[in-house]
Amino acid sequence: MKKQLEKLKKFWKLIFGRTGILVFLLLVQAVILFGGFALIDKSAWIVNYTIGLLAVIILIYILNARSNSSFKLMWIILILVVPVVGVAFYIFTRVQPGTAYISHRVNALIEEEKDYLTPHKDTLYDVYAESKQECGFMQYLYKRGKYPVYSNASVKYFPLGEDKFQELLYQLERAEKFIFLEYFIVDKGIMWNRILRILARKAREGVEVRFMYDGTCTLSLLPRNYPKRLEQLGIQCKIFAPMRPFLSTHQNNRDHRKIAVIDGRAAFTGGVNLADEYINRKERFGHWKDTAVMLKGEAVWNMTVMFLHMWNVINNSSEPIDHEIHMPHRFHQEPFAGNGFVQPYSDTPLDGEIVGENVYLNIINRARKYVYICTPYLIIDNEMMTALCLAAKSGVDVRIMTPGIPDKKMVFLLTQSYYEQLLEAGVRIYEYQPGFLHAKSFVCDDEIAVVGTINLDYRSLYLHFENGVWFYKNKVIQDILDDFNQTLKYCDPVSIDFCKNRNIVVRAFQSILRLFAPLL
Repeated sequence: MKKQLEKLKKFWKLIFGRTGILVFLLLVQAVILFGGFALIDKSAWIVNYTIGLLAVIILIYILNARSNSSFKLMWIILILVVPVVGVAFYIFTRVQPGTAYISHRVNALIEEEKDYLTPHKDTLYDVYAESKQECGFMQYLYKRGKYPVYSNASVKYFPLGEDKFQELLYQLERAEKFIFLEYFIVDKGIMWNRILRILARKAREGVEVRFMYDGTCTLSLLPRNYPKRLEQLGIQCKIFAPMRPFLSTHQNNRDHRKIAVIDGRAAFTGGVNLADEYINRKERFGHWKDTAVMLKGEAVWNMTVMFLHMWNVINNSSEPIDHEIHMPHRFHQEPFAGNGFVQPYSDTPLDGEIVGENVYLNIINRARKYVYICTPYLIIDNEMMTALCLAAKSGVDVRIMTPGIPDKKMVFLLTQSYYEQLLEAGVRIYEYQPGFLHAKSFVCDDEIAVVGTINLDYRSLYLHFENGVWFYKNKVIQDILDDFNQTLKYCDPVSIDFCKNRNIVVRAFQSILRLFAPLL
């Protein structure tokens, strides 16, 4: 009875709370917009022909556009099946002044920051001596991702969210100059309450504390006026793209990054958000398996700039960023220790460069022995599917680990729809049985690894602001590999029979879902 009442309360809150009202208002606008087009179409033959002409022009444009084939297919089907709605929706997504303004701000700040993100020539020479191929890719990450590689950096790997949480508390307690936090999800509970107490105390002590979170939190997790509450505690707070009841494509580009920077000497990233399920103090989908890394040394600078960049995008300030006061050696005159190479990078959906996917494709394509992957979602385009299958067919040991208990059942069905083709090519797939796997990591040939926020799905690869850390011949790579092998003990392999023997209704539904994969 108690569980039923709780479910009823959640349903009532969903329907009549801010989330329900927001969705209702957006639906009303969509009905008015597309319904209006439909009425015009029926009432005037000239409009009908105009819509048809626009559809042809748009289809020609889509076919010749430099975009992902899955997105092209989705638009083509939509325009052919429902021309009026398809044309209206396509024009609507392309003519968005809000998105154009954000894009301009992002690019302008990149130009402002480039003088502070110059790679060390000695580091590039060292990488070149190790591998011309990897040196070339590091240059790509610098030129397209805007962030250079470092050798004076050390890394600590956390195989669970609770491990990262304890270290984060310790580093926050040591803060003397500044604390920067940027997260996708923030929820009240044990984790956030402990962090908040430290932030408030540090702010009273004179430490510069800035906190930034994505606007989706204001739907159900945090009050709309939460930044004002934090500012009363001395914490500067910004919301990225607050959810508003107005149709806009800008709402689709979320800040999915997880960044913590303390005094320019330590930085954290990975899959762990600021909510209790990430540290297994609240059970939602069984045991929550997540990962994170802590950087120390000069590589922290990249993540400091990432934060300041996004802060100024949101802040809408014309004043230049004061980079000098936040540089690593400002408060740490002694040289930083390190081994191997570390390159934190960011990916924006507004520059037309799919840095996150290209990092993953580069790892898969250069693998000679193995590539092991952890991802909560496996919703991939043709390029990624081809790369994974070709690697497996070429004798590379390709293993992919996904959740055993999903957080979104429909997305999980879509994830499983890709299994059959991968298995037939020789890719081995494992599902984490104790619960939900939220880790996002690649490890390859004992030489290369990536840990970050980027899922193997369309939203992460094409629509969200993301970040990650690329490692080459760093000691942490062995830790990532060991964790993958240890986690395998708690996974069940997926067989080809599982895919082929599924209910025909389920398989049909999965096929339909594949058409709309770019939207999920």
